[in-house]
Amino acid sequence: MAASSRDDPLAFTNPSISSSSSPITVSSADPLDSYLNDRDSAAASGSFQNDGGGILADTSGGSSSDLEFGFSRPDFRADQHQLAGTVELYDRHVFLCYKNPRVWPPRIEAAEFDRLPRLLSAAVSARKPDIKKQTRLTICEGHDGTETSNGDVLIFPDMVRYRRLTHFDVDTFVEEVLVKDSEWLPMTPEPLKGLYIFVCCHGSRDRRCGVCGPALVNRFRDEIELHGLLGKVSVSPCSHIGGHKYAGNVIIFGPNINGEVTGHWYGYVTPDDVTALLELHIGKGEIVDRLWRGQMGLSEEEQRESQNRRLQMNGDTNIGKDTNKHTETSTNSLSNTSASRCQVEEVMGCCQQENGNSCCQNAELPEKTHSSEATAVAKKVSTEKKRSGRKLLSRINSSSKGSSTRRVCSMPTWLDSWEREDTYAALAVACAALSVAVAYSCYKQLR
Repeated sequence: MAASSRDDPLAFTNPSISSSSSPITVSSADPLDSYLNDRDSAAASGSFQNDGGGILADTSGGSSSDLEFGFSRPDFRADQHQLAGTVELYDRHVFLCYKNPRVWPPRIEAAEFDRLPRLLSAAVSARKPDIKKQTRLTICEGHDGTETSNGDVLIFPDMVRYRRLTHFDVDTFVEEVLVKDSEWLPMTPEPLKGLYIFVCCHGSRDRRCGVCGPALVNRFRDEIELHGLLGKVSVSPCSHIGGHKYAGNVIIFGPNINGEVTGHWYGYVTPDDVTALLELHIGKGEIVDRLWRGQMGLSEEEQRESQNRRLQMNGDTNIGKDTNKHTETSTNSLSNTSASRCQVEEVMGCCQQENGNSCCQNAELPEKTHSSEATAVAKKVSTEKKRSGRKLLSRINSSSKGSSTRRVCSMPTWLDSWEREDTYAALAVACAALSVAVAYSCYKQLR
């Protein structure tokens, strides 16, 4: 993909490449308060404290906006088969927490009244020849008094946070942290823990991101809470990251199953895909290839080769074909019917494969179902959701140890249909028969 189509002025790179990452250690990662429920504010000034206004392009047009700029736009997923390899090579991602998308101008790195991002962008650009790692700078949402206050800086894959950077400290920060790869004194970097999700919501830059991004952030937050992942997975709106036409654009940073910090990019993400990203990418460490754009640390060609290897291993070569049907099917299997399918599995002795397919001989409930059985199925829904959340938490907590657990699916046997009480009854009968045989043998010997 041509560089001009990415149009990313906040990406500063250097041909000298060096890669490193820091281990994941303890820190809190509460979800960020969002601007998403307040879109009718007036224009704001450039101060940290006055960030209640809005110059974001109007995204409140409802269905008409969705038809033109949202998930129903004519060109949505038109070139999904070409998603892989659309992320330019870079090795480090720096996020500056600063206000919220309502007040971000189209070119926040050059805005007159946004002094901190403007000076940081200029300093990174000026020291570009001296920065050994190819570095990308992006703005994310920040609110004073929260876990991500204005001026905080998050760095990946280092997984560290520096607090309260000001425009007075910009040159020193760039020199010490980005050029010398050392610590910025007197501040001490705080280690980050968990996974961080960033969604492009830069509506003043492109209406597609302004329409798709907020819907994705809302859905991510709902699903994170539903799966019990608050404090483990954080989601935040961010500024332009390149590739407007792929909106919704999502980046997920965190440790893989080997404990290495990765940054995976996804495009053409819809709210219906959120559950799949949480359960597959975050829960199992599996890349969702039909939405995958690329990865931090890989060149465009390496990204395509990486995906081809995965597809060959999985026997899947239909990326981008019948996308609407694929999305609907995968979403239903992961969210709408996961609990009921688990109920079917318990009744009929079936199991669930990792790719979402069932190896059951009969995956449908009998037509005649008593009301008590229907009630039991309903109760299972909330229980299975909680179990799913616990599985995700287990994967996150164990990822730094490089451990991974896989379920092996096998065809059900006659023994699988037995209940525990049936087993106890069979054992009792066998023991009784054995006792009778022993008693009869003793009786014959005594005669």
